[in-house]
Formats: sequence, structure tokens, C-alpha cells
Amino acid sequence: MNNMLRSPSVGPIVGHTTSTSTRIWMRGSEEAPGRTVGVAALYDAKGNYVAKSACYLRLHREYDRTGVVDFTKLKPNTTYSVRIGSLTLDSTDDMANVEDEELLKKLPKAEALCGDLELLIPEESVATFTTYQDAGEKGLSFIFGSCRYPGLLWAAKKADRIFGSIHEKFQSKGAPQFLLMVGDQIYADKIHRQIPLERADTPSEFHERYVTALSSPNMRALLRSVPTYMILDDHEIEDNWVKGRMDRDADKRLLFQTAISAYMSYQWLHCPRNYGPRGEVQDADGDKLFYSFECNGYPFFVMDSRTQRVRDDKDYVLEDNHLLGYPAKPSAPNYQGQIDILCAWLLSQQKKIGDRPKFIVSPSIFVPNGVETAGTDERSRRKKCEDDSWAAFPETRRQLLQTIVSGNIQNVVFLSGDVHCSNLAKITFTHKTTGQLPLRAFCITSSAFYWPWAFADGDPLSFVHDSKLEGDDFDVNDDVIMSYKAYGFEQDDNFTRIDIVGKEIVVQNYDRNGKALGSKTKVTLA
Repeated sequence: MNNMLRSPSVGPIVGHTTSTSTRIWMRGSEEAPGRTVGVAALYDAKGNYVAKSACYLRLHREYDRTGVVDFTKLKPNTTYSVRIGSLTLDSTDDMANVEDEELLKKLPKAEALCGDLELLIPEESVATFTTYQDAGEKGLSFIFGSCRYPGLLWAAKKADRIFGSIHEKFQSKGAPQFLLMVGDQIYADKIHRQIPLERADTPSEFHERYVTALSSPNMRALLRSVPTYMILDDHEIEDNWVKGRMDRDADKRLLFQTAISAYMSYQWLHCPRNYGPRGEVQDADGDKLFYSFECNGYPFFVMDSRTQRVRDDKDYVLEDNHLLGYPAKPSAPNYQGQIDILCAWLLSQQKKIGDRPKFIVSPSIFVPNGVETAGTDERSRRKKCEDDSWAAFPETRRQLLQTIVSGNIQNVVFLSGDVHCSNLAKITFTHKTTGQLPLRAFCITSSAFYWPWAFADGDPLSFVHDSKLEGDDFDVNDDVIMSYKAYGFEQDDNFTRIDIVGKEIVVQNYDRNGKALGSKTKVTLA
């Protein structure tokens, strides 16, 4: 039987999901020479078509023929599947310029293509997901990690292995709700940013990186069956990327534009996209890369800690460094920086949900700092300014911590990646005259999914373990000091499962084969 539809060339990917909605992403077939549109339909857990759910979706040419479809008015805590494919459209007039909206109006009703959808190979065209529970403190479980080096030549299968183990965790009893990938989903610069070999710098090369990464067998099976949230770090653009490179070099500006276009096509499209041009909250289709979401009543703010970062690499003036772009200023009251939006979000969440954990996703590690940046001498200062983590951005860190202290914001949990060494840190605050404050915060780092050279970086001894003993406390203001203790370092390829049970966060790392690394760590919340 002939089929009018083709399976996605990449995907489908289950993206942003709530208790009543989901977003499904796909990339159209590579075999189609003309314009393509997507076709999707929703089915219940028994495989029955959900009436009137079939629809078309735009596959944006500017986004490499990728697109998303949103299904709404779903039932909470319910399993569904989506069948999705693409339809090739030809025109007898090569000069015709028909807009997508006009074209979609001319097509037959999407229900007419449900039979064709059901003929596509399920492993290439069916996404399965479970909506979240209604909001409320009912516990939470999720898996997160970062840094998937693609592997060279024969090592490509090794780079994909861990995602099979993650997939198994989502198929078992008591499965987590979602997956969070916190940076370096691709490596545009496989060798080194200064070495042209294996370095992406054209649209087709960036697209190839994503197609290869997202189409590996285990990764593809995982992403089409688990709600997944992503955010970029440096290797989606270039190692240790800062905004100043784009300002100083026209070639770097072109590189940035090319890299971000690919990132938006393959990662950003299926994220919530809920902040507008001035940081205002929108229901959908905002233009900022940072976003927020919640699951089971637990809130998450996912930072863009890469594209806006300002760092003084010339004069080593730490006070001029800003991780999240410039903060707001009195002379421009209608504009907010990302740090201001994050601080306002924290204050609103504390008011809304009290001491329930509030998760901040920061691809760059919040703590622990590297041992070379500890101290206050000139050498440490220069090392801080060269650092790729929060140590290089004291003003951004200070504004955030001052908000936590002044707003009495309990149980802030930073989720980080990047450093190829998983660990956990407990953050405390001490008043210089009255003693330790009752505030608690934490940083959980999970990295790397796959990194073949553990001997080259990520050494646990290269990090500060006790900030008081190693001279790495941080002045929040004139009266309060932040301290931390880090532990549970793990260099093996790994991913991390987080479970919130009552007043505890349970943290467990797993290796590439899904075997537990060490024992579970229980963190007591305030």
C-alpha cells in the first residue's frame, strides 16, 4: 500500500509537558526535495485515536525543516502517544510563492491522513509520554546530566550507550517524570576551537552535529518516550564562549548566528519559550533562551548562562563581568536583565510555595570553585577572571545570593554540568556577628554523559571541598558570608537521578550501564 507520508528524519522528541499538555518536535524527511509540512495525531494508551486531534504543523525552512505541535486539554497523569510524519508538497509553478498559512488552508482535513500515519514505522514516528500530576506537593523524580562528547570513529557507540541505560530507568516501576539535559548536547568543536579539523562553522555542519547526536539509536528511543528539557552551554557554539568574541570578530559573529540558529532548531523549539523580549512572562513563543517550568508543583528556572555572558579578558576587572548579561539600571526602568528576572522569580516562588525546593538550572557550575581560583591574591584574581564558572562573575553571584538572604528563600537547588565530575555541595550562610543563618541551599552537578579522557580534566582534587578551610568563602554583603562543603565526586561517565521524598532530596549517580555509583545521598531540606 502506498503511503503519502514519510517518517521524521530526526525525532519525534517529547518536549515541554504539563499536567494537561505536551509539545512534540520533529524534523522533516531528508528525502523530500520540496516544501514539507508535518502531520500529527494523538492516541490514548490503548491505541485509540483521540477525536479531532489530527493536525498539520509547520516545518520551518529557517529552522532546517523542524517544527513542533502542541496538544492541549489532556488528562493529568495519563499516558498518550503521538503519531507524526511529514507530507511533501509540490507546485506546478516554480515561481509561486505561497505562504505556509495559506498552503495549510488548501490541504484536506488532517484526519484523512491518519491511516497513512499508522503505516509509518513506530520506532521512527511514534512518541509516547505521560502527563504530569496536578500541581501539589506529591513528590518528584527526574534524571539529569550533561556533556555528551560525540566520540571519534569507533567510539560513537560508546557515546550512545548511556542513553540506553537512562531509557531503562524510565521504563521501570516508579519511573521519573522527565529528563533534563543541561548543556553540551553537541560538541561543535570536537578537537579544539583553534583547530579547524572537526570544527563546525557552517549551517550544514552544525545541522550534521545535531542529526548525528539526536539520531543515535539509544538517544532517539529515549527522546521519543520521555519529556525532555534542554539548555545550551559553550560547545553548542565554541569552547568557553563569551559574548565579547562576537563583538570583536566578524567571523565569530557569523559563527554565533549559525550556531544559535541550529540550537534553536533542534533544542529551543521544543522548550517552553515563555519569556518575551523584555523579560515579560508569555504563555508561549517568547524569544528568550532562558525559561521556566514546573512539574508536580516544583518550579524550575533554566538559565541561559552562555550567550549573554560579559567577561573582561583584557584588564581582569572581575566587577565588570556579568554571567547573565547586564543587570537592570535605574536609568532604564522598563528593562530587566536575566539576573533580575531570576531574582524576581525566586521571590515569587518563595511567596507562592514556601520552603518547597526551587531548582535553578545553571550549566556553569555554581559551586564548588576550582582550587586555582580560591584566595584573594593577584594570581587567584586572574585565575578567577579566566574561569568558565560562577567564580568569574562575583557581581552576578552576589546579586543572586543577596536576594536569597534578604528574601529568606529556602532550599534553592542549583543543577549544573560542564566540569566532567559529578558532585554535591551544601551551601550555608553565616552572619558575622549573630552566627549561622537557618537558610539552606545546594548545588548538584552531573557530568559527563560521555567523556573519554577523565585523566585530562575533572580531577576531584582540582576543586575546593571545604570553602572555610581552603579560603574560598564569599561575601554576600557586609554582614553575611556564604560557605560550602562539596563531596561525592564522581568522574566515571554518569547520569544523576533526583527523588524528592518528604523533607529529603535523594541523589543517586549511575554509570553508563545503569549501575549505581556509590550509595544514595540523602539531603535534608530546611
